[in-house]
Amino acid sequence: MLNKLKRKALLFAASITLLGLSGFSHAQQTDNSGLGHAQQTDNTGWWAQGKNKVTDILDNGQQSLLLSGYAYHGRHTYTPERLEELNEKAWGFGLAKTIRNSKDNEEIVYALGIEDSHYKPQLMAGYAYQWNLPLGGNWEIGGGYTAMLMSRQDYFGGAPFPIALPLASIGPRGAKLMASYVPRLSHNKGNGDVLLLFMRFDFK
Repeated sequence: MLNKLKRKALLFAASITLLGLSGFSHAQQTDNSGLGHAQQTDNTGWWAQGKNKVTDILDNGQQSLLLSGYAYHGRHTYTPERLEELNEKAWGFGLAKTIRNSKDNEEIVYALGIEDSHYKPQLMAGYAYQWNLPLGGNWEIGGGYTAMLMSRQDYFGGAPFPIALPLASIGPRGAKLMASYVPRLSHNKGNGDVLLLFMRFDFK
């Protein structure tokens, strides 16, 4: 029962983040083809497209373990006093399902929990897409984006909110160093940018 509830929660979170992406793509296609104004406003179709994609990844994707351990705060955007107060050991873990599409790029559905900069829990669940470039042998470098629902105690009282961030990776297919970057959102010297580093290990 617990596994079923986790699966439904992950399916919902990833589908929500995909809803906007699928809708934007669908609207572009109908605009370019000039077909059916009614199709452009059919949210049910957008939802179904995102849900089907997530379901396919959950059913057919390779399972992965996510291990988080470090959050680098920009030394030029935070004051030394502020840096001393912040947590950079962003320990945490999560699970993911990854599928390779026809272009050999990765589509990922994941759930990840870490200790945030203020030593509080930060929960994330969503979808990621990475374009991969082979480096030789089994190694490759990847770049893309992630769209997720995030929960933090210092935003909206812990209520989940949507966010999109860049994503990058490097390593062999089965064990990659991953990185996501949160840009500076304020000119206040006490609030700066953060680079989150974590590992992804694929199960065979």
